[in-house]
Amino acid sequence: MAEAGRRTRRRERTRDRAASESPKQRIKQSVWRHLRSPYPPLPLVSEDELEAIHTASLRILSEIGIDFLDDTARTILKQHGAEVRGGSERVRLDPEMVLEYVAKAPSEFTLHGGRPERDLTFGSNHVNFCCIASAPFCSDLEGGRRDGNYADFNNFCRLTQSANILHMFGGYPVEPIDLPPDTRHLDCHYSFLTLSDKVHHAYSLGRQRPSDAIDMLCIARGETRDSIAERPGMHSIINTSSPLRVDIPMLQGLMEMSAHGQAICVTPFTLSGAMSPVTIAGALAQQNAEALAVIAFTQMVRAGAPVIYGGFTSNVDMRSGAPAFGTPEYAKAALVGGQLARKYGLPYRSTNANASNAPDAQAAWESMMSLWPVILGHTNMVMHAAGWLEGGLTASFEKFVIDLELLQGMASFIEPLEISEASLAIDAIKDVGPGGHFFGTPHTLERYETAFYEPLLSDWRNFESWEEAGSLDATARANRLYRAMLDAYEAPKIDPAIDEELKAYMAKRRENPGIQQ
Repeated sequence: MAEAGRRTRRRERTRDRAASESPKQRIKQSVWRHLRSPYPPLPLVSEDELEAIHTASLRILSEIGIDFLDDTARTILKQHGAEVRGGSERVRLDPEMVLEYVAKAPSEFTLHGGRPERDLTFGSNHVNFCCIASAPFCSDLEGGRRDGNYADFNNFCRLTQSANILHMFGGYPVEPIDLPPDTRHLDCHYSFLTLSDKVHHAYSLGRQRPSDAIDMLCIARGETRDSIAERPGMHSIINTSSPLRVDIPMLQGLMEMSAHGQAICVTPFTLSGAMSPVTIAGALAQQNAEALAVIAFTQMVRAGAPVIYGGFTSNVDMRSGAPAFGTPEYAKAALVGGQLARKYGLPYRSTNANASNAPDAQAAWESMMSLWPVILGHTNMVMHAAGWLEGGLTASFEKFVIDLELLQGMASFIEPLEISEASLAIDAIKDVGPGGHFFGTPHTLERYETAFYEPLLSDWRNFESWEEAGSLDATARANRLYRAMLDAYEAPKIDPAIDEELKAYMAKRRENPGIQQ
């Protein structure tokens, strides 16, 4: 009884201390910084094997071809030397022509944020983490799985702004289906521009949506369409409709974005065994063919337009046909995708993916399986880095925070290890001698506050202390932390005149959206 009473009092003191802290004090996240990997990229296949994939890809484009479903796109391709036959959507590309145009793409470029410290570099060994994008559902412990909506969309925007380890938006974190489909992009871009100052995304679903996004970006930045082309601040994902097809809305959006100097990430959706061959080598050959064809097309639209080589090859569950992510096959494909991007001198995109239906151990181990090749393969844009669940169908608030812990750990891992006279600590070892300890040495006292990575979510207390604090597992702690982050959120400052101009633009566009569904 006495012991139980002591535990109750200690538990109450713990709760009292937590209650007295401000939300910011309870959030021990890493500082905002740009990340670069000091390690050489890990090659999975030999140069000869990489060349074999490259050669197979060019054969696919010249012998089989790829369907470009948009008439204007085919006209541009034909004007630049592609083989386009009347009455057919099939386009065949000569290997030399493909490589000529791919070579026009920049090996490194910058996307500009709302303030200079938010500017991001893509290429070389730069690493940029994105929040989850394009989920139709969202979830948390209290509300469960639910349709995407604007309120949750905005909360993910606030969390992404607040999370120092996240550099940018990869798309709409969750689709706000409670807004009209022909104008919801206006509301979403308004949220991007007012709730955050980080680089954001425009969907390439026809010309009008990215055109509106460019106009709103110009208003927010005080730019013109000409100047924003030289200082791009947005990106868009172009997914091919694998196998070997690019649809009309994607192509129209690509042409609008590339023509105005905004970045395009070309990402084939090559699921091995379903939309690509059951062998990973064959799937990579198809991925590479589709990526090269569309990347070459961006340079026909505007030479020098920023573009990223996207890899998303994974496998399916051959028993059900469901996509599988965070698999050994996915990890291998991600590493080879990085090798291919480097071969062509292009920035690279990969993904933190998992197939779990809950923010549980499976979600964590599959994410780690995805993140290691992402980091070791010099991925420059890490899509869906925080919040992805259920194969991308659900944006999970708890998984968002769990991923922040994983990303912070990876960021700490790529910090160079200091080897110096001071870090080798010979004098400290001499002072302590055999059988002592280092807790109270001057060497430790000078460094203990910053010596080791401090976790955001992990609980390193012993069992008794953890039990007294409520026995919360990682998912429950993540739930509390995401709510604390929302409580601590601070919106970036925006000029009231700019805010009014954005609202006026939206109101005018709502009168006649000009978007056919």
